[in-house]
Amino acid sequence: MNILMALSQLEVTGAEVYATTLGNTLTNRGHNVHYVSDTLTKPHKGPFYKLRFNKRSIPRRFWHVAYLIYLIKKHKIQIVHAHSRASSWSCHIACKITGIPMLTTVHGRQPVHASRKRFHAMGDKALPVCEAIKDQLIADLNVAEEFLTVSRNGIETKSFTRTDAPVNDKPVISIIGRLTGPKGDLCYRLLDECLDSSKYHIQVISGSNVEERFNRFKSHVDFVGYSKDIPSIMAQSDLVIGAGRVAMESLLCGRPTLAIGEAKSIGLVDEHNITQAMETNFGDIGPKDLDIDFSSIKLEVEKGLASSYCSKEVTNKVHQSYNLKTVADQIEDIYQTVYVKKLKKEIPVIMYHRFIKSEDEKGVHGTYLHVDMLEKHFKLLKRMGFETLTFEDLASKRLIDRFELGKRYIIITVDDGYKDNLNLLLPLLKKYNFKAVVYAVTGESYNKWDVNVESNPEKPVSLMALEELKTLSDSGHVEIGGHTLTHPRLALLPLKEQKEEIVKNKLLLEELLGKPLTSFAYPYGSLNSETKDICRNAGYQYALATDSGPLCLHRDVYQIRRIAIFPKTDTLGLWRKIKGNYNFRKSKAEVKNSNINSQAK
Repeated sequence: MNILMALSQLEVTGAEVYATTLGNTLTNRGHNVHYVSDTLTKPHKGPFYKLRFNKRSIPRRFWHVAYLIYLIKKHKIQIVHAHSRASSWSCHIACKITGIPMLTTVHGRQPVHASRKRFHAMGDKALPVCEAIKDQLIADLNVAEEFLTVSRNGIETKSFTRTDAPVNDKPVISIIGRLTGPKGDLCYRLLDECLDSSKYHIQVISGSNVEERFNRFKSHVDFVGYSKDIPSIMAQSDLVIGAGRVAMESLLCGRPTLAIGEAKSIGLVDEHNITQAMETNFGDIGPKDLDIDFSSIKLEVEKGLASSYCSKEVTNKVHQSYNLKTVADQIEDIYQTVYVKKLKKEIPVIMYHRFIKSEDEKGVHGTYLHVDMLEKHFKLLKRMGFETLTFEDLASKRLIDRFELGKRYIIITVDDGYKDNLNLLLPLLKKYNFKAVVYAVTGESYNKWDVNVESNPEKPVSLMALEELKTLSDSGHVEIGGHTLTHPRLALLPLKEQKEEIVKNKLLLEELLGKPLTSFAYPYGSLNSETKDICRNAGYQYALATDSGPLCLHRDVYQIRRIAIFPKTDTLGLWRKIKGNYNFRKSKAEVKNSNINSQAK
């Protein structure tokens, strides 16, 4: 995807570290990440555009919006990810005008005023970095809880490893963070009231200019300035004092860590308070702007210096919760959800069954399509610029790649495995260079499940033999998927029988094809939670329903919704179904009809 990261800052902040760290990870995954901000100090792999968000006059804000619109259009941005109040306001307006999805990571406590309550300006989704911010957004700004998802600051955890305790003649205490704003006030009070420079070697590591008020400490405190090698500084420290990312990184290094930030002091982080620490972003966020008992800090410092390490349990907890891969996976999932819901479009997954070439082959259940109409369908797909994917293709990529800019993808699925799939479907797939996924029943030779319907029996239609399925697979145009042994309604079967139907079908097909199967289709779309678990445990990466499942494909890859193609689905009907918003329109109509029926009752 083409992503625009937007920040407003005049010096290095945790938001910048987060945005560039996440952005570099997304770039490594194949995304095109752009940055717009007042300044940008940390290394970043994407292009940077300077925009002075901190200049907030009305004319300036109009200019911000105009420039953002220009960037969005020029670079074909698909989603905007803001990281500050000033940038989110302008991005919100620009995205409204361009129709581009937007989300905002909320890194700190938000100011409360009437206009902010009415106009949140955070786009389509807000991502507080901890629970305390989420609670404040709900309580003070009346933000709906469903609009919020806690998303932790991702850390390049492999850059921070537990090291041996340092051997210093004098205990080294490192205070790491900004020297401006509330953090600067905090640092001043720590130096003035809490830390004895005659007992400790105190060093302050910050990218901020050292304000004049700190001059009185310079004779006995080492103001190191900005450092690109924070892990080394932490490794040489007997105690690290900081909040947010500083505390997390220190704990990953195994250092005793005093978590104290703009809002509160967590104290020395251990297994008993690590959850509270995470909920407040290690002291940066609290129910009040300042809730610190400075008289207790001296005791916490002595307690920290008496320990050589933080506990391994704490290090492991931080590693699990802030691992960059885990956070990036979550962000990609959120990007997909916001993108699909905002644009009301999803990659279409269409469902055929069998194909006929003469009128006498018609059935009574509506699961057929004339091959001439099938060719018209394929011609339409070509004209609309569609490329076909199989689930094997998706497994070799990533789900988010279905939104690759300049591509228009569709997945063609065909259920049951009728002989006509080989004789009628395959030649057209070759002709138009398309791919399809055929879901094969292996325990029957014909459509017995339809023929045995007493009230409305179907005519018998032959299924492919195993060698014919192999021929289809070897063509390079067809992925073979599982579809049970006998085509039962799985949700109605006992667990043991469900497992037998699914697993035996899979093992037989895998032995035939000499490779693992990737996807499975539930006969009739009949499933329950146990059915999904069986598919997952059997090794399937995807499982398909019919008209059930979330509207966003990635939200449940074991219940992927499909669009049924019927005998009367002509090219106009197909066009309506594959534009991308069909399931959204259908779902909206279903809800409306349900409400009408409820009112009638």
